[in-house]
Amino acid sequence: MSYVRTFLPWIVFAVLPSGQWQWAALAGLVAAVAVTVQQRLAGAGFDALIIEIGSAVFFAALTAIAFADPHSGVHDYSAALSSATLALVAGVSLLVGKPFTLGIAKRSTPREVWGLRPFIRVNAVITGAWTAAFALTAGALAALAHAGHGHSTSATLVQAAGFVVPMLFTVRYAAAARAKAAAGAVAR
Repeated sequence: MSYVRTFLPWIVFAVLPSGQWQWAALAGLVAAVAVTVQQRLAGAGFDALIIEIGSAVFFAALTAIAFADPHSGVHDYSAALSSATLALVAGVSLLVGKPFTLGIAKRSTPREVWGLRPFIRVNAVITGAWTAAFALTAGALAALAHAGHGHSTSATLVQAAGFVVPMLFTVRYAAAARAKAAAGAVAR
């Protein structure tokens, strides 16, 4: 459920009609701010809100552009830009040694494992998978937008795959890592 909450602003933006993109951008901004505030009030640290904060910044900029010029060429590439932004935020979180999934994983993991190398490594791999998925999605969406299909069924399917594939990877990889850790603990 954490990932759905984390990506709620992007889901809201993706499902609203593209003809009303300025309102979709504003809805994404409102969702990003609401999720961030709700999570902070629930005790989440900023390390658990990397994507949410990046989302708020992106949607604030997109909302400003969309309302300033509803016919801006940015509209055609807005889906590609959103995935590129997510790739950038996720990639930077890796580069600075704070994989965005680490904060999310801490919400459901005992404190005593937070500093362990395997836990950090698993989250670096998972964040790398999300980064790659976002980058590939951005490239595919940019190609579709360039071909005049930026807001087509194909683009929607690409966007959905850009979230579903890394989410499935996350679930499976985390389960395999937990099983490996449990097997190692039993063997000791």
